[in-house]
Amino acid sequence: MSHELMAPLMFGGLVIVLLLGYPVAFSLAANGLLFGFIGMEMGLLHPALLQALPERVLGIMANSTLLAIPFFTFMGLILERSGMAEELLDTIGQLFGTIRGGIAYAVVFVGALLAATTGVVAASVIAMGLISLPVMMRYGYSKQLASGVIAASGTLAQIIPPSLVLIILADQLGASVGDLYQGALIPGLALAGMYAGYVLLVSIFNPKAAPALPLEARTLKGRALAWRVATCLVPPVVLIFLVLGTIFMGVATPTEGGAMGASGAIILALMKRKLDFGLMKQAVESTATMTSFVIFILIGSTVFSLVFRGVDGDLWVEHLLTGLPGGALGFLIVVNVMIFFLAFFLDYFEIAFIMVPLLAPVAQKLGIDLVWFGVLLGVNMQTSFLHPPFGFALFYLRSVAPKSIKTTDIYWGAIPFVCIQIIMVAIVITFPGIVTGNVSKAKGAIEGSSVEEIRRQLDIPAPPQAPPAAGEPGAAAAPKQPKSDDPAAEIERMLDQQK
Repeated sequence: MSHELMAPLMFGGLVIVLLLGYPVAFSLAANGLLFGFIGMEMGLLHPALLQALPERVLGIMANSTLLAIPFFTFMGLILERSGMAEELLDTIGQLFGTIRGGIAYAVVFVGALLAATTGVVAASVIAMGLISLPVMMRYGYSKQLASGVIAASGTLAQIIPPSLVLIILADQLGASVGDLYQGALIPGLALAGMYAGYVLLVSIFNPKAAPALPLEARTLKGRALAWRVATCLVPPVVLIFLVLGTIFMGVATPTEGGAMGASGAIILALMKRKLDFGLMKQAVESTATMTSFVIFILIGSTVFSLVFRGVDGDLWVEHLLTGLPGGALGFLIVVNVMIFFLAFFLDYFEIAFIMVPLLAPVAQKLGIDLVWFGVLLGVNMQTSFLHPPFGFALFYLRSVAPKSIKTTDIYWGAIPFVCIQIIMVAIVITFPGIVTGNVSKAKGAIEGSSVEEIRRQLDIPAPPQAPPAAGEPGAAAAPKQPKSDDPAAEIERMLDQQK
């Protein structure tokens, strides 16, 4: 076997093992070790290569950025199981109940709010499915609209900070978690606004699919409604400011922000008198399970990437992607189409750990800002939760939906929101400033209009501009003499100017 064939065979072997259904973490590690031993036996790899594995594993365990994962997971589980989601949905439903589609608007609003406090898709989808779906069915909502808006709003936890996938993307891209949080904020909120816009269109063109709440269902009015808003809506907003506000202002790191969020969640649960030993035990066990899942996949991907780079797999991928027509713009189009279709079969963690380490060096070589690239991938990977038939959000909703709602209703309800997410991907590519304009620390941020960005990516020179007339701003006072590389000639020129 030649050295050039090792990388394609290794990548193909990983795809086959994953399609057979083996756990991702062990598939990555076993594939890496197998081809590592084959390479050493054939004299293509040096045995010292695998001696770097213990140090790399210890480096993962010592990575303080990854501490944000258990903190934010724990915060989300405490808030979700203390009844916050139920109270939020009821309160916002009463606020929006007088307009058509009011409960659907409430689901979108609460989905965005839960995303900014929990960062866990499963918790958001299950909570809203249990609480709001029976209410929407009772008052005559379309099955497809109801199931679609709940599944889609739950996936906002993927892109609105503090998202777990943004932490993973930052680690894999070598970027700052705070920068990715800042860059993803506007696209995430814009996506929630587009979901609400779709509900508005449905309520206008098909009023029966999204009716208003009847008068007998509006139980809160006046001071009672104002008090409910103050006690149920204000505390989560304050917690969001404590977590994200301190990160954005540079007062706290993402890890410290996560610790504050976990502490704030415990305080809120104590204030509601919902915190007990059973809730704490469930939250700690689920947090440990999620964190172990992530760390094991990260270790497996480290084993795979070490051997893959040893057989020049990174160069193989780089040559494939840099040779695409259209330069950086062609690379972006191909990568996003590939990620979109991979999301049919792979979870977002699997995509982040397998594909992103291969794509990041190519993107950097093409001059693409990695923070912007990470947010773009995050928006695209969000579709992995809504893809029929393997979207995890659809599975979560199916597990709590009543029998009257068919699986096909859930699938058809998700398709319009998948289309909205595709539109959002196109918007991020066309208007990169909505990401980079909100990032204060991004190096080499993409600036200017979409035309300027495409021109820059394709290495097309800018059109010539007429020089300013004399006396106008920017006009040159006098032509400057070019500097010489010869020090003696430069000194002579300076002496001549002083005469």
